[in-house]
Amino acid sequence: MMIIDTSAELLSAFSQEGFDIEKWKAYMDALVPGAKELCLRDAEEVISAGYSWEECFLPILNAVKSNEEKRTQAVRSFREVTADLDSRLAAVFGRSVEADLVLYLGLGNGAGWVTEVNGRRTVLFGIEKIIELDWCSPADMRGLVYHELGHVYHFEHGVLCTEFPQRRDEFIWQLFEEGIAMAFEQEMVGDPDYFHENYPGWQGWCGEHLADIAAGFAGDLDGMTHENQRFFGDWVRFEGQPDTGYYLGARFIRSLMASESFDRIIRYSLPEIKKALYDYLNSFN
Repeated sequence: MMIIDTSAELLSAFSQEGFDIEKWKAYMDALVPGAKELCLRDAEEVISAGYSWEECFLPILNAVKSNEEKRTQAVRSFREVTADLDSRLAAVFGRSVEADLVLYLGLGNGAGWVTEVNGRRTVLFGIEKIIELDWCSPADMRGLVYHELGHVYHFEHGVLCTEFPQRRDEFIWQLFEEGIAMAFEQEMVGDPDYFHENYPGWQGWCGEHLADIAAGFAGDLDGMTHENQRFFGDWVRFEGQPDTGYYLGARFIRSLMASESFDRIIRYSLPEIKKALYDYLNSFN
């Protein structure tokens, strides 16, 4: 693993007036070459879904400069959590991964984003979203880093689905892969009930309404699109709660781990995933 920390240079993306997109492009080209286009494309997709640059993007970007305390805490926590990452991963799973972990200033593209930059698997940790979500403490940062590392572990040591015969299959896969990352995170922490999401009352609500989340996901599948899905992301809501797909996914994977090893589950084919998920969702009826 390679750890890349751009925090010393991220303020170069700001002018006296605030965030400057042209300065940001120069910062990206100099420090994370190849990622600029990914971030811009992702931001454009969010804007096309009806979100405003001025209302939804600029406030979280400008908060990076104005909130020095949170920025400093986030950087310190990132360095602390990543310092012994290889040894912790080897202790829990017996093997490592090959990836670049980058702390950077994005465009609200996510607190953690597993992608490919210049042919290398890369995890982009967006400090603007980390500050917005208040995941700056070592405990919250540990959960975030472990979660994204779970995606990398899944992609390197498991089976990656890239073709989806039906549109619903794409969201079934998303639930599965997020569940894998959540379970990986829990294994790294050593607590099967651990969730790093710290929204007030979130975990208790999800536990009490798991059957409702399962029914809602099953009912939405046939008409689900990236624009109308209600389960993945802090900007969407299911019955008033964000990120409920992560909770459902984790509980789904935990149900499989009662009889299968984690390393076997990450090698499920799409037909195996679908059968297992339908069985799980039907168990609430």
